[in-house]
Amino acid sequence: MIREYLRRDAVFLLSSGLILIFILAGIARPDLLDATSSAVHAMILDNFSWLYLISVFFFLVFALALALSRYGSIKLGHDAEKPQYGFFGWVAMLFAAGMGIGLLFWGVSEPLVHYLQPPPFIAAASPDAAAFAMRYAFFHWGVHPWAIYAIVSLSIAYFSFRRGMPALISSCFYPVLGDRIYGLAGNLVDVLAVFATVFGTATSLGFGALQIHSGLSHLYGISSAISVTIGIIIIATALFMASAILGVEKGIQVLSKFNIALAVVLLLLILVLGSAPYVLNVFTSALGGYINNVIDMSLQSYPFAGFEWSRDWTVFYWAWWISWAPFVGLFIARISRGRTIREFVLTVLTVPSLFTFIWFSVFGGSALHLELEQGADIAAVAGEDISLALFLFLEHYPFAGVLSLVAISLLIIFFVTSADSATVVLGSLTSGGGLFVPNYKKVVWGLSLSAVAIVLLVTGGLASLQVMAITVAFPFMLVMLILCYTLVIGLSQE
Repeated sequence: MIREYLRRDAVFLLSSGLILIFILAGIARPDLLDATSSAVHAMILDNFSWLYLISVFFFLVFALALALSRYGSIKLGHDAEKPQYGFFGWVAMLFAAGMGIGLLFWGVSEPLVHYLQPPPFIAAASPDAAAFAMRYAFFHWGVHPWAIYAIVSLSIAYFSFRRGMPALISSCFYPVLGDRIYGLAGNLVDVLAVFATVFGTATSLGFGALQIHSGLSHLYGISSAISVTIGIIIIATALFMASAILGVEKGIQVLSKFNIALAVVLLLLILVLGSAPYVLNVFTSALGGYINNVIDMSLQSYPFAGFEWSRDWTVFYWAWWISWAPFVGLFIARISRGRTIREFVLTVLTVPSLFTFIWFSVFGGSALHLELEQGADIAAVAGEDISLALFLFLEHYPFAGVLSLVAISLLIIFFVTSADSATVVLGSLTSGGGLFVPNYKKVVWGLSLSAVAIVLLVTGGLASLQVMAITVAFPFMLVMLILCYTLVIGLSQE
């Protein structure tokens, strides 16, 4: 019986054991952990930044080619199946899991930081810098990250729902590994997926906790000590673990729908209370610049400007999205049964991206309007403390206290839905891809996510979160390139 348990739960035991070692190392020797991860991170950036850019652009082209090809009519399920969830519930869940915390964290701050700190060939704090800032905000949060998610989720959904295999990353390797996916080779692939999920999600949870703490400190004068941030993570952990135990139907879907509705309310309030015509002009201008320059931006590393800007921003984002891909991909696959490949890809690429463009136009565009037209000094603060920029921005609007409370509520619920989804996905990845996940595994992974986020914050703060995202994403990026090949082989057998 023990041997059977070890075989069946090999991925759970191996991955949770390695994560535990990481947590203990972070507690015992945070300096050594920070130095080691920084060295690996520097090696990856020095040698493989170009590969991140080419790979993500390829994922976008590949996803669109699949959708527009003869394979686009293939259903992610049996031919007669209907979608499992309604359109709004489906979009709300995939969006809340895929981007929620990040939009609140970066929606105001990223355009302002780009405005003050563009690449050296653009004059800082100039109209050109403002246009560059909005164009790149669209680029970093637009169709490219959703193409990354689409590759993983399509592969899992096809091999699981269409071919009747377990809902695991390793199942997608069947065309090249055959029955070896049920042995050591498949287990290693799934362990890589678990690692990427844990550290990618922990990065986002760290961002969310930092911003919740900044908002509470700014509004109520709460201590800025790291212990408060840790306390916020612990409280949020209890909330998302309770939601995860309730399950997708009662937990994630209800929270996701509510949070999308609340996000739209905040968006409309900022639009109505601010300068709507200015924001709409920002939207059309940034969208035009994005469409006209998307290929150049996709492959641009700025080698003649020292690489640093591209590495600090674009490569970090691509790595962050890749580290999220196993989690978001498996979660989206689970909620997308019954949809065709064409419907899936075109919806996943366009609907969340359009909402994101509107979000950055309203928040980032309004922040730039305050900076350029009204003399507000938000950008300087954003450059020093990214997590505080949103709340300083809201101070320039009526009912600032109420708006800030709404923002904090959004952060908390996005924190819960992201961690909730990740906990369920990690449980599934380490339970043979089954829909039923024992509660003890949800508890183990919920605690692991929070513990990793705390370790990263204590060892290096925001910089440590970014370093780890890039480091763990690299091996999974290589896995994703192989996934494209195996998916084509599988589809060609239809």
